Amino acid sequence: MPRFAAVLAPGRAEARAHLDALGATGPTEDPAGLVPAEPGHATAPFTVAGRTAVGEVTLHNRAVLFDALAARRTPAPDGCPDGELLVRAWLGLGERGIRLAEGMFALAVLDGDDLVLIRDHVGARTLYYARAAGAWAASSSLRALRRWPALDTGLNLPAVRSFLTFAYLPGEKTLLRGVYEVLPGRILRLRGDGTAGAAVFWEPREESGDEHRDRPAELRLLLEQATARRLPDAEPVAVLLSGGVDSSLVTALAAKLHTHPVHTYSISFGRELPNELGYSGLVAAHCQTGHRVLDVSGEDVASRLADAAALLDSPVGDPLTVPNLLLAEAVAADSHRVVLNGEGGDPVFGGPKNLPMLVHEQHRAATGEGEPRSTAYLRSYRKCWADLPDLLTRDALRALADAPRPERFVEPYLEGPDRMSLLLNQLLHCNLRTKGAHHILTKVERLTASQGLQGRSPLFDRRVVDHAFATPPALKLRGTVEKWVLKEAVRDLLPDTVVDRPKSGMRVPVQQWLTGPLRDLAGELLLGAAARRRGLFRPAAVRTWMRGEGSVLPRQGGKLWLVLTLELWLRAYDL
Repeated sequence: MPRFAAVLAPGRAEARAHLDALGATGPTEDPAGLVPAEPGHATAPFTVAGRTAVGEVTLHNRAVLFDALAARRTPAPDGCPDGELLVRAWLGLGERGIRLAEGMFALAVLDGDDLVLIRDHVGARTLYYARAAGAWAASSSLRALRRWPALDTGLNLPAVRSFLTFAYLPGEKTLLRGVYEVLPGRILRLRGDGTAGAAVFWEPREESGDEHRDRPAELRLLLEQATARRLPDAEPVAVLLSGGVDSSLVTALAAKLHTHPVHTYSISFGRELPNELGYSGLVAAHCQTGHRVLDVSGEDVASRLADAAALLDSPVGDPLTVPNLLLAEAVAADSHRVVLNGEGGDPVFGGPKNLPMLVHEQHRAATGEGEPRSTAYLRSYRKCWADLPDLLTRDALRALADAPRPERFVEPYLEGPDRMSLLLNQLLHCNLRTKGAHHILTKVERLTASQGLQGRSPLFDRRVVDHAFATPPALKLRGTVEKWVLKEAVRDLLPDTVVDRPKSGMRVPVQQWLTGPLRDLAGELLLGAAARRRGLFRPAAVRTWMRGEGSVLPRQGGKLWLVLTLELWLRAYDL
C-alpha cells in the first residue's frame, strides 16, 4: 500500500488542489511531480460533504465514532472506510470528534482555500508540510515532499545538532530546511494566504483523583481493551517479544483475548552474548505461542544498515533498527498482516532511564546547586551533546553559534509555565512527546509498513496514557521498582520471574559490530570524500572514536553509531 501527498495552490476563484496516494507507479495525474514508490497505508482520495481528503487512517474504535455521530443526528453510512469516518467525525463533532478517535492516522483535508492536516494523539503516523511558490504541500513521506519541484531545500544544520543530541529529531523541524513535521495531537490549518494555525486536540493531563481507587485493576481493564481493539479479525496475530515485561504482557494479553493463534518473534545476536532469550522463551511457553527466534549477525547488520536508514523519514540512532527490519521481514514472510509490540511502557509508566534525573533533582534540592533541568536532561541522555565541540568542524560550530539551543525541545515540559506539577510526570510527558512520537513510534511505523504490516502498540493507547498520568507517581516508581502499577496490573498473567526481573533492555553488541563487520564500512563512509565535502565532522575525532579512544569512553560505540546512522541517512536523501 502507498503513502500520500497533497498540494494546495491559493485563490478561491481558481483554487486548484491535488491529493494523491503514491503507489509504485505514482499517481495517475501528477502535476506536483511526486511519484516515488513509498510503502504505507494511504487510500485513494475521497470526498465527504464537499471536502476532498486523503490519509493513512487506521481506527481502533469505530463503534464509538459511529455512536457519537448518531447522537448528533449526523450518522455515518454503515461500513464507511476509516478515513471517511474520521473526516465525518471532524466535520460533525469538531475537535471532540478527533479526540474521541483511537488509532493511527495522518490526514489531509481540502477545506475551501485551506489545507487541514490532522495527526493522531501520540504520533503513530507521520505528516510533513512545506510552503513554496505560493502553495502548500503536505505528505506522509518526507522523501516525496522533497521531490516537489517547487521546493528548493537543503540540509538544516541545527537539526543535525538536534539529532546528535537526542538520537532522533524531537520537534517540528526536519533535516530539510523549510520542511516541518506536524506534531501529534494537533490539527493544523494551512491557509491559502500563507498563514497557519494549530489547535491542540489532546494532551495528557495530571489528575489527583481518589487515592483509594484500585489503579492496577483499572489499568488491567484498559490494557485488555487496548489490546483487543488492536487484534486483527479472524486471523493469527504476531507479537514482537523481547522478554521484557512490556512485550511479555502484550503477548499474554493477546494469547488470552485472541481466538486465533498468536505467534511471537524474538532476536538473538549470538548465544555467547548476554541475551534475554531465556525470558522470551519462558513467556512463549507460558502463553503457548508459536515462537521463532531470528538470529542476527554483525554481517547481517552491515549488509542492511543502508536499507534501514533509507526507509526512515528522519534518522533514528537506534542500533535495533536493522534487527527490527529483519523481524518485520520475517513476520511478513509468515503471512501476518498485524504485529503487536510492547513499545510505550517506559515513556508512559516510568522506566529506569528517568532515575538520573530524579537523582539530580534530589541533589539540587539538598544543595541548592545544579544545572537547569533541561540541561541535566540532555546530559543524562548520554548521546553526543557534550561531545559536539570536539566532533563538529569549526565551520559547523560557527554556523550554529546563533541557532536556538537543543534545550528548547525539553524546556516546555521541564521548566515551562504550563508544565505538570510532579517531576516524574514532567519527565514522562517529555519522553512521550519527544522520544515516543519522534523515535519509537516513527521507527515502528516505517519499518513495519515497508513490509506491508501494521505495527500496533497497545501501551500507547490514548486511554492507557490518560490513566498513567492520572496515576500518582508513587505507584509508577515505587521505591526501586519501576512501572509498578503496570506490573501489578498483569501479575496474574505472567510468571513472577518475568514480572519482577529488573529491566536490562536488549543488549545490542554495537561495539563488537563497529570493531568487526562494520569497521570498514564506517571508515569508508565517515572518512570518505563525501563526508569530507559535507564538512560536518572532524576526521580526527572520528578516527579517535573508531579506535575506541577519547573522552567518550566507555560509550564510544553508541555515539559512533549515531554519526554513522546520520551519514547513511544523508546519503540516502542526497544531502
